[in-house]
Amino acid sequence: MKNYEAEFSNLVRAFRKRHMGKGPSKIKTTFCKNWAICEMEGNLSPVEKFIASAEDGKQMVRAARTEMVKEMYRKNHPVEMEELLGAKFLDLFVDIDIEKDLGMSIFIFDQDLEKKFHH
Repeated sequence: MKNYEAEFSNLVRAFRKRHMGKGPSKIKTTFCKNWAICEMEGNLSPVEKFIASAEDGKQMVRAARTEMVKEMYRKNHPVEMEELLGAKFLDLFVDIDIEKDLGMSIFIFDQDLEKKFHH
């Protein structure tokens, strides 16, 4: 299971780098039921950190990092993830703590990944 989780983390990093110019510095993926839960550190660019230091900046960066990421996956279907897991991508939940620069993405698939990849 660990290999698939590590491989999934690599796909998430590559996807973000391709579509956002920067991927997280650290990603840890855990499969739980039909979820792939990704804990991410080092998400913010220097410019985002600068914006977040302003009064209204935190909320702006948080909105960009949650809504825009979801939109990115809607527009660019994550085919590589589906191929790796042999499961259909259904939805994505995203949140980020701007102060700690910690993000959480929960990818939802149509199959129980935990069962499928637990040997």
